[in-house]
Amino acid sequence: MYLGIDLGTSEVKVLLLADNGQAVGHARAPLTVSRPAPRWAEQDPLDWWRGTLEALAVLRKAHPLEYGAVRAIGLSGQMHGPVLLGRDDRVLRSTVLWNDMRSAVECEVLAERLGASSLAAGSVPMPGFSAPILMWIAAHEPAVFEQIDCVLLPKDYLRLQLTGERATDPSDAAGTLWLDVARRTWSDSLLEASGMKRSQVPGLLDGNAPAGYLQPAIAAELGLTPGIVVATGGGDNAASAAGIGATQRGDAFLSLGTSGVLSIIDDRFEPDTSTATHAFCHAIPARWLQVSVLLSAASCLRWVCKLTSTVEATLLQEVAALDRQALAAAPVFLPYLSGERTPHNDAYAEGVFFGLTHQTDRAHLAYAVLEGVAFGAADGLRALREGGVDVPSSVSLIGGGARSAFWAQLVTDVLRLPVSVHLGGEAAAALGAARLGWLATGAPAASVLVKPRVLAACEPDPTHFARLDERLQRYRDLYRHVRPLFSADRPRLV
Repeated sequence: MYLGIDLGTSEVKVLLLADNGQAVGHARAPLTVSRPAPRWAEQDPLDWWRGTLEALAVLRKAHPLEYGAVRAIGLSGQMHGPVLLGRDDRVLRSTVLWNDMRSAVECEVLAERLGASSLAAGSVPMPGFSAPILMWIAAHEPAVFEQIDCVLLPKDYLRLQLTGERATDPSDAAGTLWLDVARRTWSDSLLEASGMKRSQVPGLLDGNAPAGYLQPAIAAELGLTPGIVVATGGGDNAASAAGIGATQRGDAFLSLGTSGVLSIIDDRFEPDTSTATHAFCHAIPARWLQVSVLLSAASCLRWVCKLTSTVEATLLQEVAALDRQALAAAPVFLPYLSGERTPHNDAYAEGVFFGLTHQTDRAHLAYAVLEGVAFGAADGLRALREGGVDVPSSVSLIGGGARSAFWAQLVTDVLRLPVSVHLGGEAAAALGAARLGWLATGAPAASVLVKPRVLAACEPDPTHFARLDERLQRYRDLYRHVRPLFSADRPRLV
């Protein structure tokens, strides 16, 4: 058995994978995000570890024999958020997350310093990346900055607890703006631009490489065999690629989790920083991901559920019951609840409902949210295409959003591409983490990184195109018109 641990933003997922390639059990533990000020988002790394212990305890109780047969562990995690450690591995402060917008000014400074060098990093500076966050901490919390001995990424903090080792992989490191993404190695010049040194970042290993071994005391606490291998693992999107077998140029998938990420596999490093897209490393060698990012996706659905005091399943049923006239009359929604990356790189963008009337009910709001996220994915696909990336022939849908057949068809119709939902796709990152752990034992990639069975295949429905085209244009026009109203000085709710 192989154990995958995926540290998300809203929950920790753990998954048991058998050596026949089948997932035999999974568990999860919820996480919360602290928002101490408008546009801020933080989590305490100690809560990540507590959540991991909680999820593993549930998995152990549900599948004791299989759990006890684990022979390797792989890791996946949310990207960018820097875990600041002192010399004794003590966490110095809560981690500023990928969807935190406080470092917009630092991004402007860093962009000026880097100039054309940002191509080597694969992305232009954007709030939520590690480098501008560290610059913000240096400017606003200098006493903390001076104590930094090492910066880890979220999944790597879990490995530190498991093995006592500091390490990371190129796929996660690519989200720091300190990595030479083509060469898959740290860049002294990129580090220096944000006031960092090579001695403050961990060693780099491929995601499928052994990065440590389970410490005896931790093994005893977890009920696992001491000394089993822990793979380096990958950032959540790279791990998801491993989970759905996306390893060849042109393979593509859309993750509808807390964020919405469209990734297309490439066998070359081909960045285009003019389109607010990213070029990241894959978790496996000699592959890269061309990526567009929508900062709020399934989190928008959770938000509208909370807003309307209902549960997701009920709301989705109500949306599916809407007729075409109701869909056409629904408001248009800009899903920028945490600012936006692709295609706008706008830290001050906000969510907007446009077109509310007395007839608008919660089903209309929910449909607008699902549609707005799909439109954001369409903007991301257009940005990738404008950056020279070939449009894929089809897209796999993963993450929590993959559970909704209605949303899958809506994405299909908006992107005008066939969309497939795979077995286990809602937990693709945890599955990919387990697969990377399996590879760390020496298993051949060809037999591990296979595409899971397709559960549902959606084809674009031309009868929806005219309505969606008109609404997509309204969506794009709406942002263009309201953008001048977004301001750094505008009062916001705490």
